[in-house]
Amino acid sequence: MKISVIGCGYLGAVHAATLASMGHTVVGIDIDAAKVAQLDRGAAPFFEPGLDELLRDGRANGRLTFSTNFADAAGAELHFLCVGTPQSKTSDGADLSYLVSAVESVLPFLAPRAAVVGKSTVPVGTVDMLRGVLAGRPDVLLGWNPEFLRQGTAVKDTLVPDRLVYGVPGGADSAKQSNGARQPEGPGAAVTAALDRVYAPLLSAGIPRLICNFATAELIKSASNAYLATKLSFINAMAELCEASGADVTELGEAMGLDPRIGGRYLHAGLGFGGGCLPKDIRSLRVQAAALGVDSVDAWMATVDGINRDQRSRTVAAARDLCGGQLGGRRVTVLGAAFKPDTDDIRDSPALDVAQQLADAGAHVTVTDPAAINNAWLRYPQLRFEASTEQALDGAELVLLLTEWDAYRSLSPAVAGELVRRRTVLDARNALDAAAWTAAGWTVRGLGRAAAGTQAGTRAGTQDEAPAHAGIPAGADAATLGGLATAD
Repeated sequence: MKISVIGCGYLGAVHAATLASMGHTVVGIDIDAAKVAQLDRGAAPFFEPGLDELLRDGRANGRLTFSTNFADAAGAELHFLCVGTPQSKTSDGADLSYLVSAVESVLPFLAPRAAVVGKSTVPVGTVDMLRGVLAGRPDVLLGWNPEFLRQGTAVKDTLVPDRLVYGVPGGADSAKQSNGARQPEGPGAAVTAALDRVYAPLLSAGIPRLICNFATAELIKSASNAYLATKLSFINAMAELCEASGADVTELGEAMGLDPRIGGRYLHAGLGFGGGCLPKDIRSLRVQAAALGVDSVDAWMATVDGINRDQRSRTVAAARDLCGGQLGGRRVTVLGAAFKPDTDDIRDSPALDVAQQLADAGAHVTVTDPAAINNAWLRYPQLRFEASTEQALDGAELVLLLTEWDAYRSLSPAVAGELVRRRTVLDARNALDAAAWTAAGWTVRGLGRAAAGTQAGTRAGTQDEAPAHAGIPAGADAATLGGLATAD
């Protein structure tokens, strides 16, 4: 099929590249000329494992192109809407202006009976609103095909998804052809047939397919994210209870996860969630629920969001406690800037929020990350960044693990201990082997777990140094710590 993908951010770039890898002819459209030029060179403008290879393959075989001109979408049988729907600047609701603009821009180039299918996460009623935009083109088919990709595993999630969801006019019943070929194909059946052609390789591999009405398709991504956020905030609330009672939240979560009705995924206590999806999706869901008079969902999501935000202040309070009640003048190293490992995305990053709060309290903060240094420096130029983990650890009085990259999980506590001034670590992701770090002389504290080890003294012969100033980082790819990192 000839397909256009409107919007080439995380969702759109991955979707375009994977569709081309399935054999379709795909053009990606975006108004950002610099982004389009980079994608057209076969390079992603963000860090996502496996994506560069797909982009290069698609460009080499001619099935994948990118453009800033909506006219290049002309003749496509299906147009996927993959533009951002960020949180509004004036409310907790979703900003749909980019989505409307995309539809208006592609409208003059839609072929008769072309299908316009949204993938962006949107509030209920969005398709009805877009029908108004397309009112002059009753022949155009509308569908909604929500995405479920996760940053860091987006390529795999797109090529081997858990399920495919089609939102079509009239829902599942209308997707069925009446009386075979003797009756005209209705819009529900037509959209279903088009999406079946798009995803033929996935369907033949046995990927489950669900056909539903538009409201269900619009809700499913937000509902899924709300449930995952609920699990995360629940175990983080339990972490606070564990600290108050002397229990261990890691053992608690492991025991709970063995119950098949509960499962262990997303039951790992820590700093909480961030990024461009979960926070804005649960807030958008609150707005939708309140507008529909469903106060229980509104209140529930408010609690989930509040617990998640509180984890950041709790982490700062724990850091202050480990510094004897005073952060002013302390040399603090933050391991991690991205909101999660395996991405360079810093949107609503808990790590950078905590780093800024520590700096505001007077600490001399150095941040390092394997991929997100450049993005973080552009957003937080007032902080100090180091591409080298070794340089970042040098002279630290407190180390905070805030993004659980494998490179940090595998640090050698003995070698790291030779670099810092005080062997004290706050593992806000509960990702380290606390016993191994304690054996190496570190005081280890995790959220929801009792502190382990004894406070180590300063390095012999180390003099207090002047506060470091923010500077331009050496590059986005942090050097792995050589001898400091050890194999699992």
